Amino acid sequence: MKKIFALVLVLSLVFAFAACKGTTEPTTEAPTEATTEAAPAEGVMSYADYVAAALDTEVTVETYVQAKQGWWTDSSTGKSQASIYTQNEDGAFFLYNLECSEEDYAKLVPGTKIRVTGTKSEWSGEVEIVDATYEIIDGSFIATATDVTDKLATEDIINYQNQLVAFKGMTVEASTDGDGNEAAFLYSYDGSGSHDGNSDLYFKVSKDGQTYTFTVESYLCGNDTDVYKAVEGLKVGDVIDMEGFLYWYNGVNPHITAVAAAAADNAEGAEDAETEAPADDATEAEATAEATEAAEEATEAESAE
Repeated sequence: MKKIFALVLVLSLVFAFAACKGTTEPTTEAPTEATTEAAPAEGVMSYADYVAAALDTEVTVETYVQAKQGWWTDSSTGKSQASIYTQNEDGAFFLYNLECSEEDYAKLVPGTKIRVTGTKSEWSGEVEIVDATYEIIDGSFIATATDVTDKLATEDIINYQNQLVAFKGMTVEASTDGDGNEAAFLYSYDGSGSHDGNSDLYFKVSKDGQTYTFTVESYLCGNDTDVYKAVEGLKVGDVIDMEGFLYWYNGVNPHITAVAAAAADNAEGAEDAETEAPADDATEAEATAEATEAAEEATEAESAE
């Protein structure tokens, strides 16, 4: 939503898809352990200290890049910047419009450790670090998605804000655009966007009687990524598994990076295939029997002659 107001300032925008390349299926890999590294520098906060810090105060944290939105230049200030999804072993930090050169932006690959100093801020419930500076330091860590499906309707969900998370077995619900038309997803929040315009995708999913709005943030995963195409292919009633970053906009509004048919649906498909297999074997056996019978008849005919 913020970028709607920022677009008029953009001179250039480079879309980054580090979190969205390859398969759209949620990952099941074990977490990558952080490499051996020096103790945090003096003044660096733990995640608990960061959470406890008051809004609009200076914070310093050490964290690891997990994904990044597009790099762009603000025409009013001439500053180049990008929003970065980061996480360490204890929690996550969203770095909003982190100032960086295009050269440094290219260095901020997933796993990169950075020390960040900025102001703790909040926008519509999303807690983030703004007006920040950073330095790249030794260390590496890639987070593994935490399944928070059962926490969605609980107060505990806020404790996972900005983390890489997973959602299992959620059902796609109908969305309604500004003209009253229903669809499995919308281009932009009101349906006014388009594929060619690389609009964000908004779609609704439900679990246990509660419905939520999820988003494919196009600055993170644009229209040429697998997850964008997967959401475009959704149908109302589909049951899906997802991964993404637990962004917040007046409640949970995850930025989704991976979508796949629910694991249960995949298992049912495999069972159906196994059920069909005996029928195929029977058909093959019948064909073999017929061929044998034809050969025997031919042999009898030759003997008669």
